[in-house]
Amino acid sequence: MAGLGKLVKQAEKMKRGIEALQTQLDAKELEVTSGGGAVKIKINGSGKFLALALDAEFLKEDPKLVADTVLAAVQDAAKQAKDYNESEMQKITGAFQMPGMF
Repeated sequence: MAGLGKLVKQAEKMKRGIEALQTQLDAKELEVTSGGGAVKIKINGSGKFLALALDAEFLKEDPKLVADTVLAAVQDAAKQAKDYNESEMQKITGAFQMPGMF
């Protein structure tokens, strides 16, 4: 049963690490630009969109181009936040190994 106690302690440590990481992810801001800077998006490490800025001159372009560029920027921002989140989470959970599972 000594192994079980160690496992419980590891799980508690990982839980505390994940909780601390969630706070850090919420505070981390990523800025993504598209269209040569015509579209700027801020998103946090948890994937919450914080800001969207569009260049006034860019809005005079063809509506389809504007829509496609904004959509591409949103998709890129979401992917960057997801990748960042997963990378940081791996640092916490990667060291946690359950005996017999991996």
